[in-house]
Amino acid sequence: MFFETAKLAWRAISRNLLRSFLTVLGVVIGVAAVIAMVTIGNGTTAQVQSELARLGTNTLFVRPGQWGPGRASTEAKRFEDRDIEAMRNQISGLRAVAPLNRGSATVIAGGENRSSSVIGTTNDYLVAQDWDLASGRSFLPAEERGQAACIVGETVRRELFGAADPVGQTIRVSNISCPVVGLLSAKGQSGMGDDQDDTVIMPLKLHQRRIGGTNTISSVILSAQDGVSTAKVQSDVESLLRERRRIGVGRDDDFSVADMSQMAAAMTGTTTLLTGLLGAVAAVSLLVGGIGIMNIMLVSVTERTREIGIRLAIGALERQVLTQFLVEAVMLSIFGGVAGILTGLSLAYGVVSLLNVPFVTSPMIIFVAFAFSAIIGVVFGYFPARRAAQLNPIDALRHE
Repeated sequence: MFFETAKLAWRAISRNLLRSFLTVLGVVIGVAAVIAMVTIGNGTTAQVQSELARLGTNTLFVRPGQWGPGRASTEAKRFEDRDIEAMRNQISGLRAVAPLNRGSATVIAGGENRSSSVIGTTNDYLVAQDWDLASGRSFLPAEERGQAACIVGETVRRELFGAADPVGQTIRVSNISCPVVGLLSAKGQSGMGDDQDDTVIMPLKLHQRRIGGTNTISSVILSAQDGVSTAKVQSDVESLLRERRRIGVGRDDDFSVADMSQMAAAMTGTTTLLTGLLGAVAAVSLLVGGIGIMNIMLVSVTERTREIGIRLAIGALERQVLTQFLVEAVMLSIFGGVAGILTGLSLAYGVVSLLNVPFVTSPMIIFVAFAFSAIIGVVFGYFPARRAAQLNPIDALRHE
């Protein structure tokens, strides 16, 4: 019985293929939009989590000033060497304490030059950032005291030396002649789109004396040991710096300590929320598609009034007519759902490839979108089907 009903439904749908296609277009767009938005959002979330994992969830960033709307960070007193030593000696559970000064400078090697990020720091920076060396070595004690030496990133190597190994070569950073002692392993772009490999690392003392022109420190990266609570380290650092910077009770800190685990949770929560909102907005188009199906089914009932009257006159039951038109509506919405799933996945794959983020599908959202499209067929197809089933056979036969 159901097989015969499905055959009749398909015959009615195929009778006006163009109209049927335009009818399900709303469902196709709705399902495709939901799947594409959620898939792109999931990929973005995975990319953010991956980038934050590279920085390490046991990492803390300490900077002068309070960062945020209306808060001036440039007016706060910068850190000194004594602050770094105090953190190393008085804060327990730390794996690395890396003071950091950052700027940019023209880097020259042979006949090639480029403007790159220049970081003044210590060997602890490589530990805190979990950044390995592809070749060469880290700084020697004499170099950390200010002797010229540089470690370059993969982009700097490629642009200035081509395929050659830069270790043992000499580059000029601003006005400093600097032998290359190490090559960093490639890291790629950060979550903000910056090229992490377009960098030159030199000893902090050398950077302070020859580039920065000051013996202060702009920021500090702390790495906690495995199993040590970053919340406790953050609290200890805040207490130590308040004491050293003589900040009285009730006064705001003139520094900030950012915990990467908190930042990771906040950013992941934000991207997840945005994905949900985009999916909800896209789902509205599914309702529009459902209204389109109901409209066309009402037109179909009007066009086929005499056909319905003949079926009722020769003994067809109301529930059989109701089932026929309901199956037509459900078939239309299911066709739209399948086409929408394929379109949404294809669209999402193209976008994530352009954005260079992972392609993360969600079987649950695909199932929900498909089920929702079927439900739309039932809900919006019921009223036209019921109207067809309740036609008076005599009035239907008289219909022109």
